[in-house]
Amino acid sequence: MAGDSCIHMDHDMETGVTPREQVKKLPKHLREVQISTDHTHLIAEPLKKPRQRYVQKDGKCNVHHGNVQETYRYLSDLFTTLVDLRWRFSFFIFTLVYVLNWLFFGFLWWLIALIRGDLLHMNEEGWTPCVENLNGFVSAFLFSIETETTIGYGYRVITEKCPEGIILLLVQAILGSIVNAMMVGCMFVKISQPKNRAETLMFSHKAVISVRDNKLCLMFRVGDLRNSHIVEASIRAKLIRSEQTKEGEFIPLNQTDINIGFDTGDDRLFLVSPLIISHEINEKSPFWEMSQAQMEKEEFEIVVILEGMVEATGMTCQARSSYLDSEVLWGYRFTPVLSLEKGFYEVDYNNFHDIYETNTPSCSAKELAARLREGQLLPQMLRPESRPNILDPALPTIQKSEQEKGAETNNGSANPQGESP
Repeated sequence: MAGDSCIHMDHDMETGVTPREQVKKLPKHLREVQISTDHTHLIAEPLKKPRQRYVQKDGKCNVHHGNVQETYRYLSDLFTTLVDLRWRFSFFIFTLVYVLNWLFFGFLWWLIALIRGDLLHMNEEGWTPCVENLNGFVSAFLFSIETETTIGYGYRVITEKCPEGIILLLVQAILGSIVNAMMVGCMFVKISQPKNRAETLMFSHKAVISVRDNKLCLMFRVGDLRNSHIVEASIRAKLIRSEQTKEGEFIPLNQTDINIGFDTGDDRLFLVSPLIISHEINEKSPFWEMSQAQMEKEEFEIVVILEGMVEATGMTCQARSSYLDSEVLWGYRFTPVLSLEKGFYEVDYNNFHDIYETNTPSCSAKELAARLREGQLLPQMLRPESRPNILDPALPTIQKSEQEKGAETNNGSANPQGESP
């Protein structure tokens, strides 16, 4: 009877698709806290205090860099700094750079006109100014805008008797092209950033633990909403947990790899339809010695990272999400979302995050493997026969025919006299 303490079986659950009308059960640590009244005094299990995430559900890293002394390093990579700015700051800098550039060259045009005396001899006949119809700073500013943007209204124009003006015109044309290339390039890269493509990559709200092929597995689901696929998609996972070494050193937020198929190639995905990513809890897994009760007491976070190239642009895209310890549910599976229609497969994203309860041992994977080796736990107990799907009318007919064949076989074996000599 040692295996009875390890297994909590629920023979009323299906291993296939559950009907939508069925109410999903939740483990004890996720059930609503019962409030005691004057007539009853109910004792509820203490809830865990909400923990701070290392990575948000939308993939943003919840880490802020403080007390950075060497801020000049940001200026050494000015282009990346401009791309990483928020949109409101990008628009502000975009406008500010152009306005300052126009004002600077407008001031130089006005200064040339002032030094040459064009402003004093503006109405004199026979006087050839550097720039015709330039009568003040405002007109010099407008001429600077027309020159750099190549508008060319035709009212203000530079003359050939002004060499300093010709040199300034060349300088403004070259510097203006550089400013245009840099600012337009920043805006283009910012608009086409592949992180916007990650908005259509989905991760399930919960991760689950259940049995697959007599082995405990940690699973979560990923999907892509777009018809254009992610090329060379790959996925990896990290366990974030504070640890203390044997020497007493405390390592906050230590990162440990979680194998989700790196050695077998299962981490490379063909993400056409939603996929369930599975981590087999074996001897190399950090969850090898964790039972359901122990996992409910642990504090950890699982960070999942999906990477690939955008098919339309060829740029690398990365999507991230995370699961806290309270978001890893023991004894559940994901509801299937793929169905066969007439001529195509259909994905029902309404069930993308849905899970259902299933028969799962509550002991650790290490103990489960030991009991299987010792024969204390029968492998078929982990795979109870599923009830027929009520949505498929063909299954009862098939089962009925199989039962009739079995009955005929039994009758034949029980009545040997009816056989021919």
